[in-house]
Amino acid sequence: MEKITHKSLEPEMLRLNVDPDSLGFDTLLESDKGERAEMIAQDRAIDALTLGLGIRHPDFNIYVAGPKETGLFELARIYVEQAAKESVHPPSDWCYVYNFKDNDSPVAIELENGKGREFKKDMAELVDNLKFHIPKLFESEIYAMRKEEVIKAFNKARGNVFEKLDQKVRENGFILQADQSGMMVAPAKEDGSMFTPEELSALPEEKQDELKDKSEQLHKEMGSAMRHIHQLEQEVGEKFRAIDTELIGQICDGFINTIKDNYKTHELIQDYLSDVRADVIKNMDDFRVKGPSTQTAFPFPAMAPSFTQYTVNLIVDNADTKGAPVIIESNPSYPNLFGSVEKKAQFGALLTDFTMIKAGAFHRANGGYLVIKAMDILKWPFSYEALKRALRDKKLEIEDPAEQLGIFTAKVLKPKSIPLNVKIIMVGNSDIYQLLYNYDEDFKGLFKIKAHMDIHVEKNETRLQQLLQSVITIINKKGLKDIHKTGIARLVEYSAWLAGSQDKLSLKVSELADLICEADFWAGKAGNSIIMGEHMQKAMDEKAYRCKLYEDHLQELLTKNIIKVSTSGRTVGQVNGLAVYDLGDHVFGKPSRITANIALGKEGVINIEREAELSGSIHTKGIMILTGYLRAHFASNCPLSLAATICFEQSYGMVDGDSASGAELFALLSALSGMPLDQGVAVTGAVSQKGEMLPIGGVTQKIEGFFDLCETRGLTGGQGVIIPRANVRDLMLKNRVINAVRDKKFHIWDIEKVEEGIEILTGIPAGSPGPDGTYPEGSVFAMVDEKLKQLADTAKSYGQEEDNIGSNETLIVEGA
Repeated sequence: MEKITHKSLEPEMLRLNVDPDSLGFDTLLESDKGERAEMIAQDRAIDALTLGLGIRHPDFNIYVAGPKETGLFELARIYVEQAAKESVHPPSDWCYVYNFKDNDSPVAIELENGKGREFKKDMAELVDNLKFHIPKLFESEIYAMRKEEVIKAFNKARGNVFEKLDQKVRENGFILQADQSGMMVAPAKEDGSMFTPEELSALPEEKQDELKDKSEQLHKEMGSAMRHIHQLEQEVGEKFRAIDTELIGQICDGFINTIKDNYKTHELIQDYLSDVRADVIKNMDDFRVKGPSTQTAFPFPAMAPSFTQYTVNLIVDNADTKGAPVIIESNPSYPNLFGSVEKKAQFGALLTDFTMIKAGAFHRANGGYLVIKAMDILKWPFSYEALKRALRDKKLEIEDPAEQLGIFTAKVLKPKSIPLNVKIIMVGNSDIYQLLYNYDEDFKGLFKIKAHMDIHVEKNETRLQQLLQSVITIINKKGLKDIHKTGIARLVEYSAWLAGSQDKLSLKVSELADLICEADFWAGKAGNSIIMGEHMQKAMDEKAYRCKLYEDHLQELLTKNIIKVSTSGRTVGQVNGLAVYDLGDHVFGKPSRITANIALGKEGVINIEREAELSGSIHTKGIMILTGYLRAHFASNCPLSLAATICFEQSYGMVDGDSASGAELFALLSALSGMPLDQGVAVTGAVSQKGEMLPIGGVTQKIEGFFDLCETRGLTGGQGVIIPRANVRDLMLKNRVINAVRDKKFHIWDIEKVEEGIEILTGIPAGSPGPDGTYPEGSVFAMVDEKLKQLADTAKSYGQEEDNIGSNETLIVEGA
């Protein structure tokens, strides 16, 4: 048969070429119309963000999903800040004050925007006024006169008691004596003098007994008098305290009532100030001016009263906040999110009080918006579970994480909880969203809005203008040089390369911004004030060079034929497949030798990679499709009696994906037909059971990987790559490849059917089945069909021989 030739693609079809003159300007900033586009073509995500920010229901929190390069965090920040400015509800201030009824549970008080600062100032001034006026009271004439009146009344009452006691003592013939050691009664003579002990002993016994009885009775009277005097002394103390309470209360009322008038609608403040008044009166001695302390052998500085219990701990101050608060927490540890109670070391012990309560991001964002990254919060212990608990319970509690685990048993503060009203915007990739949505039963109920960022968009005039405005924003924000139209043309082409299609623009804004920054550097190094096309190309080339070390090492092994891949000649059952390697920062293609061997058997197509547990599930599926293809196209009237092995030669890692199934089929057809395949032609593309060539990914990198090897060994003019027709618009090849195609030194063929590919590789018609299902003589498929029939006939005759041998053995046994 005549050799079949297929037309290869024209150079103009191999990449997007942007004409700089079609842009309508010489430099980018000339086209600046004052419009700004922070993000391009993220309509779906923006609509979701707008909806989520507009719904104030607490469960409609937002998850912004997408690759980091799309600028999803920046998008979330822009729209959240815009929503915050439009908020008509100013955020509240929050403070903690001492709880006089339960000092381990500080009281949380909510105040209007800016009032927290005023309340803190009012309480500080109250303490200062009390510290000034109460000592003055103790030194005042009124205070001294009131106390003197009480003392005079006491002395008079005490004198009356002594006078009555003395009179009764004298009436009974005794004398009342008092000194520093106390009082006593003694019998007296008629002249009023006391008996001496000798004189008492000389008295008759009856007289002595009489005096003794009277003495005992008078001592009882004296004890009653002393108890009366002690009662009078207690009454004096109570009167002193009443005076102190009255006068200090008057001072407190003068200042505290003024503060109460300023916060009439705040019940908690009214109760707190009443407790403050009672505590000041209870601890009035703390306000007295202390005299010099007594010197001891080990002098310590006197502990002056701190009056901490009257301090206001303002943990959230929104006095200067305009609109709703927006908090971006880049380190969402548990204390940073939910606050903490700090401690200080003193005399070997850890001490704390309510003034050491510190606010977290949730406190500062209360009434507004909190933006966090999903990966950041998930890597911190306690944070994610505590976040869900706070959103479910709609309240904020400050706890020590160690206490939750029962590590510490020491007494700690338990601040009262704060009502929570916050909108969470969580930012992360789509994989994290899917994991949380499917495996966390709480997530879907708390994050009901998904703002999904796209990675590319259809290229049209509107999107191009949005891209240009976005680039202007990048230039202005980063202070970069203006870009010439040739530089913009290269940037648009680079965007299409990132998107993997001539018809799309990439939305990976951060990568575009990085490229512009690098081009700005190379323009400056070349002494240019404008970024030209060559500077943009230089930036792309340098970036690729930095990242392609692994690719260069592999290319070296291929060039030296250590990894064996032929680029010339013809071989039966052998073809060059193309794989793509994605290292994250660099993607490149690598040719691999694929071989196929056939033999008689019933196993069908055997995947050696699968047998070695080096095949992924998708690659295994692709191999299984080959058996279905053979059954559908060949040996329709006989069983498939084939054992074929297919292998990626010199492959030592996992193989996955179905993009090599087309090449594997061609190697199998070559092995069955005995027709050699052109080793200068590589193949990529998946195949269906019907023989259709299906699109694959990484087509540009795969072609360039094979081209680099061919170019290194020398282009022959017959080399090239076969790709699925559906991938033609995905091509964004380098100019080196396009120039080789233009010079007919390299070719790229696009095909839709397996028949086209086998004809390019063999140069012989594939053949189409006739009405009787047979293929034209001499065609590739006729040879394949004939080989499969031969294998089936051989298998059949082999089976009959086994049956005959078995029958003869049976006859021998019976004859015996």
